[in-house]
Amino acid sequence: MAARTDLRPVIKLRSTAGTGFTYVTRKNRRNDPDRIVLRKFDPVARRHVDFREER
Repeated sequence: MAARTDLRPVIKLRSTAGTGFTYVTRKNRRNDPDRIVLRKFDPVARRHVDFREER
């Protein structure tokens, strides 16, 4: 099980709109070694914003 958590860790994506809303997902470290930024819907701000990775 340790190998699974090393290759695909659980990450939090926090909204850049300042609402404090987060998504929780997994990412593949081989494909995305740096911190990722995804554009997703923030239900608090009621619009699409950038979500940055937090560890």
